[in-house]
Amino acid sequence: MRQAGRYLPEFRETRAAQDFFSTCRSPEACCELTLQPLRRFPLDAAIIFSDILVVPQALGMEVTMVPGKGPSFPEPLREERDLERLRDPATVASELGYVFQAITLTRQRLAGRVPLIGFAGAPWTLMTYMIEGGSSSTMAQAKRWLYQKPQASHQLLRILTDALVPYLVGQVAAGAQALQLFESHAGHLGPQLFSKFALPYIRDVAKRVKAKLQEAGLAPVPMIIFAKDGHFALEELAQAGYEVVGLDWTVAPEKARERVGKTVTLQGNLDPCALYASEEEIGRLVQQMLDDFGPQRYIANLGHGLYPDMDPEHVGAFVDAVHRHSRLLRQN
Repeated sequence: MRQAGRYLPEFRETRAAQDFFSTCRSPEACCELTLQPLRRFPLDAAIIFSDILVVPQALGMEVTMVPGKGPSFPEPLREERDLERLRDPATVASELGYVFQAITLTRQRLAGRVPLIGFAGAPWTLMTYMIEGGSSSTMAQAKRWLYQKPQASHQLLRILTDALVPYLVGQVAAGAQALQLFESHAGHLGPQLFSKFALPYIRDVAKRVKAKLQEAGLAPVPMIIFAKDGHFALEELAQAGYEVVGLDWTVAPEKARERVGKTVTLQGNLDPCALYASEEEIGRLVQQMLDDFGPQRYIANLGHGLYPDMDPEHVGAFVDAVHRHSRLLRQN
């Protein structure tokens, strides 16, 4: 979960000299930022340093990263006719060659030490940024589209899906060994809107990526879906074609397992703020979490990303506790 560490001093040092998206466009910088956490901690995987908003950029939208504020779109989508400004989604993968180069370079530098995960934002989440023009606490503008312009909304979600499929396939071709799709803004939708405007596209991405990998003669890779605050759709997500369902910290592990069944792997879900606790308390919380999830079909993780002011020592305490208690669980 956002392993490429804003919480690491070496990360801030590497990033200081460059604009955020210039960093994203530099394969060498992305590789360095991906590897930094692995030099500090015995992590079991690496996730490529990039951003979900490179996809709207590749579709022709301007996106800047404003320090202290986050992403900003100077000209967000306002009317249906604004969709005509977007580039053909078939060209997106060729625009994002720098991500593929970063993945290949990082995979070479990892030399088989740990697997490398690629990722993208899910269609609804990308749509929210493109319409809101940045972050929003309500997503009122994006949701207004769903209610007032349902056809245009579906058109935009289809464009995004058409862009994401070759992008994710390209990440695997470049060397990614697993893929994670982030539906970070699932919680802004209720069950009805989610099943109409988010879930069909989440399903479509998995189905089409798997088919394209097969067509291209590439081995299948595990796919992870993480829908933040999407607890109302756990059953549907478990049947959406992904091997792993990521959970945020608001979901009880035993209840999640009951709802998704035994064949899906769960990932999560310690509250990131638990890392503000003492190292001893982190150990206790990790033990409780692992006991609740059990030793089968489970990937220990946080329930969302790390915050910039988190102490790297406490991140280390979390990783060590996971390894320690995992070994005990397996022995028993």
